[in-house]
Amino acid sequence: MRDSRPKRRAVGLGSAGVLVTATLIAGAVAAPTASATADTHHGKDREARGVAIAAARAAKTGVDWQDCPADWNLAKPIQCGWVSVPMDYAKPYGKQIKLAVDRIGNTGTKGERQGALLYNPGGPGGSGLRFPARVTAKNPVWANTAEAYDFVGFDPRGVGKSAPISCADPQEFVKAPKMDPVPRDEADKRAQRKLAREYAEGCHERSGEMLPHMTTPNTARDLDVIRAALGEKKLNFLGVSYGTYLGAVYATLFPGHVRRMVVDSVVNPSRDKIWYQANLDQDVAFEGRWKDWQDWVAKNDAAFHLGTTRDAVQAQWLKLRATAEKDPIGGIVGPAELIGFFQSAPYYDSAWVPVATVFSQYVAGDTQALVDAAAPDLSDIAGNAASENGNAVYTAVECTDAKWPTSWRKWDRDNTRLHRDHPFMTWANAWMNLPCATWPVKQRTPVDVTSGKGLPPVLIVQSERDAATPYAGAVELHQRLRGSRLITERNAGSHGVTGLVNSCVNDRVDTYLLTGELDRSDVTCAPHATPKP
Repeated sequence: MRDSRPKRRAVGLGSAGVLVTATLIAGAVAAPTASATADTHHGKDREARGVAIAAARAAKTGVDWQDCPADWNLAKPIQCGWVSVPMDYAKPYGKQIKLAVDRIGNTGTKGERQGALLYNPGGPGGSGLRFPARVTAKNPVWANTAEAYDFVGFDPRGVGKSAPISCADPQEFVKAPKMDPVPRDEADKRAQRKLAREYAEGCHERSGEMLPHMTTPNTARDLDVIRAALGEKKLNFLGVSYGTYLGAVYATLFPGHVRRMVVDSVVNPSRDKIWYQANLDQDVAFEGRWKDWQDWVAKNDAAFHLGTTRDAVQAQWLKLRATAEKDPIGGIVGPAELIGFFQSAPYYDSAWVPVATVFSQYVAGDTQALVDAAAPDLSDIAGNAASENGNAVYTAVECTDAKWPTSWRKWDRDNTRLHRDHPFMTWANAWMNLPCATWPVKQRTPVDVTSGKGLPPVLIVQSERDAATPYAGAVELHQRLRGSRLITERNAGSHGVTGLVNSCVNDRVDTYLLTGELDRSDVTCAPHATPKP
């Protein structure tokens, strides 16, 4: 399941017809020995040499910073530029692709500056180009860090401005209503399997040259080339959601190139989890967080009038779902579209009030609010293209990163079993990932994430009840990275903790990024404030 923040009326559509949310100074380039050693350890010596060559080239070239193109919607003083990387790191002198980068300088003095802070928001498939806007928008959570760091964003390979890939026509991709993700019979399953197979074929037809190279290790190598192009000896990195896995892989391949690293809402890096089992684990966690939201809605029945108990709210949901299955609301919002909209509530606390409000309006007789919120906007050409691209990158990276089951019997058995007790997301997530069962390019073996020589302490931040990246992933990464510290936000479940207002978390992130200091032991923080209707 994509784990980057969904946008209203610009949600991605799963490959098999399921609505899904679609949730970065002066100095010489560091010597390539650290990366070469780590990479050779993983049997990737050709790529290790390739990234060292590309990084040295980028360090010499730098970035030609200019005002951003008007259609990027990034106003001055944010600047934009490009970094060239090999499409295939085993062939560093072969075809190059250009990665879009942007930056805003530190807000403090020259003496306070500590270099660049690079950012990845997740996905796979999320764009990081909005990161410098946290400074121009004067986001108070990041004000202290912004005094010391240039905020640098980038579009990863395949995303947005960076050699974007595609698997389907964007306007066809967003058309609704889609099939109900919950199959009624074997015929429904056969139809969904056909859609998934056709989507995988579409990826190969439209983006076949890039597909074999759409992997997390390659994006980590790109990150090292960007570091070099910025003139940074070492990397300062903030990764959220999938960005935590990108950070973990970077830390494994380039341990001596890391200066500070914060990972927030952690993908479980175990090879056994990447990526099939990780998605099954999500289904269980989503059900738990869906119930948390329903409890909150029931507690605030005076505002929403959806029932005073979780069961009553669930009954309203099932009634809505059955209505949409029988006759799509407004002719366009069926069960798939409902899931695409409602799943933002278990993802993000910031969606609790908006989703409950729309739900409440519908039950009170206003269907248009639900149509406006959940239906695709066919006039939003750019937004639809971005949604299709995000879904294409998500699929390409997860399918190419690791080997997936090819037996439909296994998929059917696992998801049928899970659906019984965790019905909210299970089948929707299954169809979204099913193209990986018939993926047309070689599937890799995931990197064995571990601490290498020279890796400094990493700060891990995680909410206890996160749906998209369950808590066990943070514990796993903490065990794998020696000297790391884990901050747990207790009794909370919003995805992406570092952007929320919680001084217990915010102060520690600031302290680490500004001084490198961590608590002597792991920390448990009280939850951030619960949304108020």
